[in-house]
Amino acid sequence: MKDQENYLQRQSIRLREYDYTQPGAYFVTVVTHLRKNLFGEIIDGQMFLNQAGKIVEQTWVNIPPHFPNTSCEIFVVMPNHIHGIIEIINDRIVGARHASPLRSIGINGVKPGSIGAIIGSFKSAATKQLHQTRTINQEKIWQRNYYEHIIRDEDDYKQIADYIASNPLNWKCDHENPDNI
Repeated sequence: MKDQENYLQRQSIRLREYDYTQPGAYFVTVVTHLRKNLFGEIIDGQMFLNQAGKIVEQTWVNIPPHFPNTSCEIFVVMPNHIHGIIEIINDRIVGARHASPLRSIGINGVKPGSIGAIIGSFKSAATKQLHQTRTINQEKIWQRNYYEHIIRDEDDYKQIADYIASNPLNWKCDHENPDNI
């Protein structure tokens, strides 16, 4: 009962009045359910993807073909999460192609073309691929929600890009590493 109460009382971590469809760069982190290491392992500071990790990586790379006007070039798949920068590169509404359908109202209050819609589509597509290939034998792959940070300027962008690039080297002290919880 307590878990259900906590689930129902969760508040959105998004900025209330911010339009997450507008052009800009967004740092996102998507974590696996229960922080399980599903996508490979880190050896000597280098990430080695397993089959599931390769599927997640390819799904991330395929975001721009499904969402025109996005770029997702800076990212890293870690054992139990993915960090990436999603850039919306102009002011046209970003629409999905071959991914979750767009609705004028949005699913669960998610605005079509928003970072939330892009992440929802990514998680859905990756889960579908992982289940179809029988790569992972668990129903839930992802934690509910995701972390995002609106990148404010070039210094912020560079700092985050460096953080993403060095993430495998810093795995031993990463707060997403289950050994550190």
